[in-house]
Amino acid sequence: MRKDRPAFISTLKEYAWLTAATLLMAVGIVFFKFPNHFSTGGVSGLSIILGHYFPGMSPGTFVFIINQALLLLGFAVFGKSFGFKTAYVSLLMSGVIWALERIFPLTAPLTDQPLLELIFAVALPAIGSAIMFNMQASSGGTDIVAMILKKKTNINIGQCLLFVDFSITLMATVAFGVETGLFSILGLGLKSVLVDMVLENIAVHKYFQIITTKPDPIITFIVEELHRGATRMEGEGAFTHEDKTVLLTAVNRSQAVRLRQYAKQVDPSCFILITNTTEIIGKGFRGVM
Repeated sequence: MRKDRPAFISTLKEYAWLTAATLLMAVGIVFFKFPNHFSTGGVSGLSIILGHYFPGMSPGTFVFIINQALLLLGFAVFGKSFGFKTAYVSLLMSGVIWALERIFPLTAPLTDQPLLELIFAVALPAIGSAIMFNMQASSGGTDIVAMILKKKTNINIGQCLLFVDFSITLMATVAFGVETGLFSILGLGLKSVLVDMVLENIAVHKYFQIITTKPDPIITFIVEELHRGATRMEGEGAFTHEDKTVLLTAVNRSQAVRLRQYAKQVDPSCFILITNTTEIIGKGFRGVM
């Protein structure tokens, strides 16, 4: 049982983050996208348009119906190999949006500032999406279509999804007018930029090169306190010809602060180079692709 406990806690934390990311996306969609008719593509964008043409059903209801249909399609195509995380997020997203629409019904935007509302309509779902992508999950919807197309065809998935999203924003222009359409097109562009920015900031780690004459306590600190690995190389000072040790390691942001302080405490004359990196493949970071 003790061996299983860390894995259980890790899984619990993972699904807590997925739940928080889903709630962020749902809040952005229900309180900012739906009332303003901002259609930046995807299932939520299509649902806004369908809700306009079929006023008897709310956009949240269409999100629920379309997501469940795509979820069933994903299981039909991929079987048991279909991602459980994606299924969890898709079900949770559909349920939360449906519930929020009924608990907090909105007949008009929260403010009279459409640009401000657009920022929240794009930023909240973008942050949620980035968190999910960082955890190798997605909110389902059109991502499931992309997964199926990738399996069955050789077409460029990214270009295909961009074309579909852009087509949905054009449909919003027809349904809600030029102003809403232009806001939707602007939101579509901002969404991709924001997702990339948030992903990069989430994934950033610090790469250390520590040149020191006292490597042993620093290595012990890296391995035993930070629980990270390190590579040790022997070198020589070009000017002093003094024997040096070069330590290479990669840590997260909070660990970087601790390592920098400890290294300077142990060896005040050590030389440290710290660079940002977002692509680390190896044990403790990302699996080999």
